[in-house]
Amino acid sequence: MTDAGGSPAATVDRTATVHHRRRWWTLSVLGLVQLMVALDVTIINIALPRAQADLHFATALRQWPLTGYALAFGALLLLGGRLGDWWGRRTALVVGLVGFALASAVGGAATSFAMLVSARAVQGAFAAVLAPAALAALTTTFTEAHERARAFAIYGALAGSGAAIGLIVGGALTQWVSWRWTLYVNVLLGLVALVGVLLLVPGGRPASHDPLDLPGVLLGGGGLFLVVYGFANAVTASWGDAVTIASLVGGVALLTAFVAWQRRSRHPLLPLRIVVERTRGGSLVALFLTNAGLFGVSLFLTYYLENFDGYSPLRTGVAYLPMVGALVVTAAIASARLLGLVGPRPLVPTGMILAALGLILFTRLPLHASYVSSVLPGLVVAGLGLGLVFAPAIASATAGVRAADAGAASASVNTVQQVGGSMGTALLNTIAVSAGTRAYLHSSAPGALRLASATVHGDVIAFWWAAGFFLFGAVVSLVVLRSGALDLTPDPGT
Repeated sequence: MTDAGGSPAATVDRTATVHHRRRWWTLSVLGLVQLMVALDVTIINIALPRAQADLHFATALRQWPLTGYALAFGALLLLGGRLGDWWGRRTALVVGLVGFALASAVGGAATSFAMLVSARAVQGAFAAVLAPAALAALTTTFTEAHERARAFAIYGALAGSGAAIGLIVGGALTQWVSWRWTLYVNVLLGLVALVGVLLLVPGGRPASHDPLDLPGVLLGGGGLFLVVYGFANAVTASWGDAVTIASLVGGVALLTAFVAWQRRSRHPLLPLRIVVERTRGGSLVALFLTNAGLFGVSLFLTYYLENFDGYSPLRTGVAYLPMVGALVVTAAIASARLLGLVGPRPLVPTGMILAALGLILFTRLPLHASYVSSVLPGLVVAGLGLGLVFAPAIASATAGVRAADAGAASASVNTVQQVGGSMGTALLNTIAVSAGTRAYLHSSAPGALRLASATVHGDVIAFWWAAGFFLFGAVVSLVVLRSGALDLTPDPGT
């Protein structure tokens, strides 16, 4: 017996066909969601001095609008990923977008420091729902291997360049309008994305789902919160600070207990089968180290350009465009043309080595540099390398995942990137400051010149360490990743 034209089965088939035809439009919406989340990691950085002057908060507190977002984002990602598996992708995206936009509006209208930080923390909480839901929707929207590679090339380029684009947009809005528009802009972007999600992303939820792993939520979320907080506190306090030590030790203990619980739990928050597979696990390690090293560019080079070359916030952001362009080119080539042929093993280590070479070029920066001769080459080389890492690693980390695990797998991708970035910020900033202080104390140059030279010396040491992260990542990914073409066909299992 065949289904009549108006039968439920025929309706489902027609709906699936329509969504398939619109899959590239769906990609544009999911890319916008990813860009929103990535932008907000850095978009407010350049606006902070003016926000501080407007809201009259102490310099010692200025990191909290950044840290509040990172803490909530990092701590809730695993829960956010599993909620996407529970609710379905469209529902998770709608909830995340509405909450993110409302929190952005409150932050933009902030009349006090507490109001601003609270709004940023709520932004981070909803970002923890948005980011894995968008990536999970991408993995289930593109099922044909060649198209999936192209989709991940675009998505990986947005994920890798979002921080730099955030600096550009943040600089432009701060300079031309107001620091508050670095938050208000999310309301506009969120409305556009919300309409796109409602029109293009398939609805529905899994026919069945596991009960929520509450002990896993508490152990994993608490552990990630303490680890991110510990590294953030080390930036403003010290590694020997009691709060830093207690946070890091407590975070490691909770995460260790989380892994032990996930092995025993009947319905784990993060099924360990997701991360123990060699290529998927190696890709996660590569993304972790890449984000740790990437802050060697975005953090220290930004300060260098503004403090020593006199760049405005907007000009600083625009200075990163060549890196973004190089990243987009290699991401497209790697995912769309090479990943399905050779797999991630030759691509990711090569990208890591190129990124390391780009950072090594920055170790030759003088006190005052020409952008074209001293800055541009490192940006281009690093961008070429980052494109070879981000797009293949994100695709590999989510390849072959069961549909029911797509949210959890996507959350693991975002988690390692978030924690890697926090760790990189703390480690590299500590190294730069300590190296700069030593150089300052041992220099015989005049006061102001001595301080400037010591600061650049500290930045150079940090660039060397960041390059080391990438070189270590190249070795690890070469050893761990499997050889051969990557099968990008999703696992049909539930």
